[in-house]
Parts: sequence; C-alpha cells; structure tokens
Amino acid sequence: MRNVYAASKMAQEQLARAWATATGGTAALLRYHNVYGPGMPQSTPYAGVASLFRSALEAGRAPSVFEDGGQRRDFVHVDDVAAANLAAVEWTHAAESGTARPFNIASGEIHTIAEMAHALADAYGGPLPVVTGQYRLGDVRHITASASRARAELGWAPVVSFADGMREFAAARMRGTAGVDT
Repeated sequence: MRNVYAASKMAQEQLARAWATATGGTAALLRYHNVYGPGMPQSTPYAGVASLFRSALEAGRAPSVFEDGGQRRDFVHVDDVAAANLAAVEWTHAAESGTARPFNIASGEIHTIAEMAHALADAYGGPLPVVTGQYRLGDVRHITASASRARAELGWAPVVSFADGMREFAAARMRGTAGVDT
C-alpha cells in the first residue's frame, strides 16, 4: 500500500466481502474517483483537490498546483455519483446472495490536475493557477479507472461532462468548514 487512505479503503472492501459471505448479504463496493460539485466543503484537505482549488479562487488566490500539474485523474460530478448510488442499491436487490462486487464510479474521462485547475479558474474568472513543484507525501501520481463494470452491471453511465461540471462548480455554493452553508 502506498498510503493510509488506500489501505483503509482496501480493508473496508475486505470487511464488506467477509460480511456478504458470512450472512448471505450483498454489497456493492463503490470506488468513487475525484468527486466534485455543488455543496462540497470549503478549505478542507479531505474534500479533494477540486474543493481546495475552488476555495482558493473564492478567496481571491490562485490555485496552487503541486508537482508539475501532469498528475492524471478522473473527475466525476456529484450528480453522477448520486445516480450511481441509486443504481447500486437496485443491483444489491437483484444480486446473488453472498455477493460483494467492486464498481469504479468514474467519468471515464482523464484530465490532469493542471487542466482541472485551469478549467475551474477560467469558469470562475481567475486568478490563473500557479504550478508550485511542491508535493504531498503519499500522493499517487496517476489515479484513473475504468467504469465499464458499473456501466455493464449497474446500467449506470455518467451524464455530466467535464466542461459543464466545471462551469457549474465554479458558480456553486460550497459548505463552510463547520458544515454551515456559505
């Protein structure tokens, strides 16, 4: 394992699989990729890079892009994630007893961190991102996924494009750090 977050996610999946096997239950193991959209919390490292960049823009600061900005990610809109959750609930009702199955919830479009920062800054009206060369210990260079299983077995497909999602997110309300709307 490369970081604590990855290890904790793997342990959760193993626990869900063991539960499904022991009880005859079913579990859809949803692996969310970089989720963004309205209602994200402000200025918290736990909300992901989209929230950090959006918070910086709202404060009048340029988003700080770590490394060289070439890190690849799959950004998926929160509305698409909600639809995937509903599809997964339906799947669990129809799945064979004792089944636990992982599904990547991802847009299927790969963008770099720098691309996302520029798209968000452009939609927000600036300031432009700054590439810092800094890094966070434990960060993974590229995180992408195929959502083909979610498409095939859940009947789910994302509908919000990257460009439309970034434009919406640039103007969306965010939650305050204490959970209070701002």
